[in-house]
Amino acid sequence: MALPRPTDIALHQSSNVLDIKFDDGFQAQLATEFLRISSPSAEVKGHGPGQEVLQVGKKHVTITAIEPVGNYALRLRFDDGHDTGIYTWDYLYDLAENQEQLWQEYLNRLAAAGESRE
Repeated sequence: MALPRPTDIALHQSSNVLDIKFDDGFQAQLATEFLRISSPSAEVKGHGPGQEVLQVGKKHVTITAIEPVGNYALRLRFDDGHDTGIYTWDYLYDLAENQEQLWQEYLNRLAAAGESRE
């Protein structure tokens, strides 16, 4: 069974939201801050379990460019200089489906570390 693929992707810079519509009818709005702190890059995820790097101070980050990577992903460039994450369609769909839980986990990790989104 083929996994859902985006049919429309729009960046709303005034609200810092990436709107994604998938071919299965699912639609999501992903905040740029959420996308930045969830980057699939080694800088954020590390090189293995337990090596994740908590992203702090990303509340006001914006996306400066969106670049297609083949027919399977996007590279998002952020105004804080981060541009190494390759967001596959599957990864974007997973983020969209689970964003409430993932966001709460992030907020919990920030609180436990005594850090801030600011």
